[in-house]
Amino acid sequence: MIAETVCSAVSAAGLGIAVVTAYRRRFLTAARIAAYSLVPVGLVMTGVVGWLADTAFSPTAWAGFGVLGAAWLLVAGTRAVERRRGGTRAQRRAARGDQAEAVAPGASAPSLGAGTRPATGSATAPRATGSADDFSDIEAILKKHGI
Repeated sequence: MIAETVCSAVSAAGLGIAVVTAYRRRFLTAARIAAYSLVPVGLVMTGVVGWLADTAFSPTAWAGFGVLGAAWLLVAGTRAVERRRGGTRAQRRAARGDQAEAVAPGASAPSLGAGTRPATGSATAPRATGSADDFSDIEAILKKHGI
């Protein structure tokens, strides 16, 4: 009952403002204000305001909103975990199967997997002496600064 009275008062005030605006020869704005001010009365007449008032004071309705919120949190949480893991279980299983079967044409072993390290005495030996000089320079700088 109070909600209907408030909606009627808001509509009456809006129509009054529309009349004053039309008096100032701003007819387009006055028509827009009148349209917005008729919305609360229309909501009262259709019963939406009564339904909202009944819903707002119903513990069952609030419990329903809580259940809907919990369901939304579960859906959002599971989607976030799924994105973090990289897809569904079937997609991850298919990706692992594709990786295990990665064999180059004409090769006898998979092209992916444990790689072999090159021999230590080959092309890396000349670079080892050059890098020792680099480290001695760095050590000298650190000793200069007391580190």
